[in-house]
Formats: sequence, structure tokens, C-alpha cells
Amino acid sequence: MTAAPPVAEHDLVLVVDFGAQYAQLIARRVREAKVYSEIVPHHVPVAEMLARKPKAIVLSGGPSSVYEEGAPAIDPAIFEAGVPVFGMCYGFQLMALGLGGEVSATGAREYGRTPVTVTAEGTLLSGIPAAHSVWMSHGDSVTAAPQGFDVLASTTVTPVAAFENVERGMAGVQWHPEVMHTEHGQQVLEHFLHDIAGCRPTWTMVNIAEEQIEAIRAQIGDRGKAICGLSGGVDSAVAAAIVQRAIGDRLTCVYVDHGLMRKGETEQVERDFVAATGVDLKVVDAEKRFLDALVGVSDPEEKRKIIGREFIRVFEAAEAEVLADAVTGADGDKVAFLVQGTLYPDVVESGGGAGASNIKSHHNVGGLPDDLEFELVEPLRTLFKDEVRMVGEQLGLPAEIVHRQPFPGPGLGIRIIGEVTRDRLDILREADAIAREELTRAGLDRDIWQMPVVLLADVRSVGVQGDGRTYGHPVVLRPVTSEDAMTADWARLPYELMERISTRITNEVSEINRVTVDITSKPPGTIEWE
Repeated sequence: MTAAPPVAEHDLVLVVDFGAQYAQLIARRVREAKVYSEIVPHHVPVAEMLARKPKAIVLSGGPSSVYEEGAPAIDPAIFEAGVPVFGMCYGFQLMALGLGGEVSATGAREYGRTPVTVTAEGTLLSGIPAAHSVWMSHGDSVTAAPQGFDVLASTTVTPVAAFENVERGMAGVQWHPEVMHTEHGQQVLEHFLHDIAGCRPTWTMVNIAEEQIEAIRAQIGDRGKAICGLSGGVDSAVAAAIVQRAIGDRLTCVYVDHGLMRKGETEQVERDFVAATGVDLKVVDAEKRFLDALVGVSDPEEKRKIIGREFIRVFEAAEAEVLADAVTGADGDKVAFLVQGTLYPDVVESGGGAGASNIKSHHNVGGLPDDLEFELVEPLRTLFKDEVRMVGEQLGLPAEIVHRQPFPGPGLGIRIIGEVTRDRLDILREADAIAREELTRAGLDRDIWQMPVVLLADVRSVGVQGDGRTYGHPVVLRPVTSEDAMTADWARLPYELMERISTRITNEVSEINRVTVDITSKPPGTIEWE
């Protein structure tokens, strides 16, 4: 069992996913309009959707043609339930078809940025410029709107690009209002949510933090003890801060120092996080254990497995010690709880949360007393990453933690191409610290999603420093921009910044004589090299 989602006092919008690559983005855009949203697969029965009492339903885009054999469909009963519905792209066409309109394979396709003409503003497009650009991705087109619907927009090849029936609470657009390439997209979505569907804008991070604190206090009760593994990242830090607000010193945080962190990060966790929250922190120094286990290992997958295995063993031992007296009481109450920083995308990608134990690795841990049963606490289970950061700010966590770049669990172990040794870690730590320092000085921390620095430890590069010839290591800078790490683009850093980073690294880290920049997007390249 996990803490109940903090949604009781908020209107719910269900985003029906027809295989859209942007389903999570749609849900986030709805939340940006201060309305709570969740994603449901298209095969969920309509009766089940309606049982959730949604205030509105959004039908997403999808890669299929509505006439394709086996294409995802929607039960027309959804349009008779009295619940407002908004269709976009494929969902717009399904809506037109289900309500008696016409969808045709006209042979004309629209992909990418497309000019659209607003022929009648109505409520949906109120205040939107008559001519603007939107992001299209379709082959079929709606050629006739359902009876009783007003046509609001068209393009040169799509006669019906938007329609609405305000009395029935129905509206839709052929384009993707959720993507950044669409002009005025958020405004259109908010017109539907607020003006047509009547959703209340109550989903704010102040409310969410307070509601989760209350929910966790109720879940853990007056006697419960909880443990949380801190990684130094924002997710575990915010999860721990919420639980600490709920139960105070009955939470113990465990930070496993595996020796693979970046320069100053362990000290930052010990100093800044404790100062901001007053949490009881247990630091386990396990550097020697991890480095001993990694001797002679160069294969990336093997490194990951070893680091993961050792982490679980160290955490299990700490957990057994911390929760030793948190046994099930005589009245059967569970009093041992494990806090995890599971986010909403984890829940969606694991199949909607039917099996929480599949989401993260430390749920089914061993090494505990046989009579010890613990319950999972997931304070962030309903939140996206950007929302987690906002909650962290509300709770007063330091900006260095809240806006910390994502960092892999195996740490620098997978940013060293080759065997991981203490010397190589020290070299990479210094180069990474310089790159991060210069990025901060340039004021670009919030613009860059992540900038891994990768040490090519098994490569030697010829160089000239002073009057002598050198054989040093190259490092690779991997700056990327992204919204969710599912896709990423390489960041166009200013040349002057790259020059400063390169000059400082080659001057200050004697073992490095060459700095390169990775300009590969994802896909095809992943953000991390290993």
C-alpha cells in the first residue's frame, strides 16, 4: 500500500492514451493549467473511466489511422455520459467519427509546423490570432463536423481543423496544442479546461505538499518508523522532506557513500539537507567496498550490476539496524515503512501502478527480521519531475538540491569508460567540478537538463603542454536540453563557455590533455555513455 494520491479535493481530468508519444506531456500541460490529470490506456472500459468521476476527458493523439484495421477505438458511450471531452489529433478524428461527423483519407498530409486560419473564435479559440502556426501530424482529415458543432479553424488542406459544441462540453483540434512548437497551445487547452469544462484551477504545489504531509501522517500513524535512502538527488530529497514534516524524528535517512559521487556532493547532502530539514541522517562510508568489487571490471552492464548489488547489500544492513525495533505490534499494526521517490512517469511506464514493487529496486529487500513487515510510502507518486522541484522549493530545500542535474544511480562509475579506480575517479571529479562551476557562472544551470563529463580512461591522446609531449586522457562534455529525458537535444553552449571549460580542465587537471563535445541528440544516442 502507498499513500493515497492527494486528489480528493481536486477536479480530475483523464488523458486517454492512444499510443501518443506526447501523452505524458499532455498530462503535464493540464497540470500547468492548475488542474489535476492522470493518464489511462485507451483499452480501459469507459464505465471504469466514468467511475473515477472525471470532470473532463482528453483524447490524445496516436500513430494510427481511424480506418486502419485494429486501430485503437473509443466506446461512443463516452460522448453520451455528460462529461466534457476534448480531442486532439487522432483523438479529434475519433471524436468526429463517434459523433456522426466525417473523416476522410483525402491524400493530403500535414506534418510539422503548419499555418492555421481561425474562421470563428468561439470559446475554444477566443483571443487567438486569426493566423498562427501549429504542429500537425496527420494523414486523414475531418471533412465534416458532427451535427450541432461549430467549425472554428481550417488549413489549406484540412477544412475542419477545430470545432466545438459548448452546450455539450465538447471541443477538439486537429493539431497538437501540447507541444512547444504550437503557438498559443496552452491557451487553447486552458479555454477548454476552464471555460468549457469548468475545471477548477486548484492544483498548486502549496496545496499538494500540505495534502501529502497529511496523507502520510495518516498512513504511518502515531507509532510508525520510516527509512529513506538518500541519493543526493531531488526525488529522494523531496520525498524525505515531506515524510519528515509528517512524522519528524521517526524518519531516518540513510546515505550510502559509494565513493562514486561528484566532488563535494556527499558533504552537501550531510550539510545542506540536514540543515534544511533537521532530518536524522545515517551516512555509511562504503567506498572501499564498492571499489574493491569493481577491480578489473570494464563492461558497462557488469559495472551497473555490481554497483546495484553492493548498494542493496549496504542499504539492507543499514535498514535492519535502523528498523530493528520496528516490529509488528501486538494489535497487528505495521510500524515499519520504506520511503521511495517514485514519480508519476514511473507509475505510468510500469503499467499504471498495478504493481508498485516493479517500479524501483529496494522494495523487496532481504536481510531483515522475519517478523518485520514494512509498507511502502511514495509521497511523489502523483507528480512529474518539474512538480517535484516546485514542491522542494515550497519545503525550503536548498536550490543546489532542488535544481541539481539528474545523476545516475551508479554515479561516476558509468562515466569512466574503462575500469573504475580511485585515481580515475579523482581525475574525473576535478574535470566535472570545473565544468559545473563554469556552467553555473554562465547562468545556464536552469537551461541545461544535464551535462555529463565522460572520462575516456582507456584512451590516450597525444598532446603538447609546455615544451613537452604528453599522453593524457580525453574527456567528453555531454550537455543536453530536455523536458523529461525521454528525448534530448545537444545543447548549443556558447563558444566562449566551452573555451573556458576546455582551458581550465587542460590547465588544472594534468592527466587530461583534450576536451571534446558530444553533439548527438537522443535518439540515436543516449544521454549517458554507458
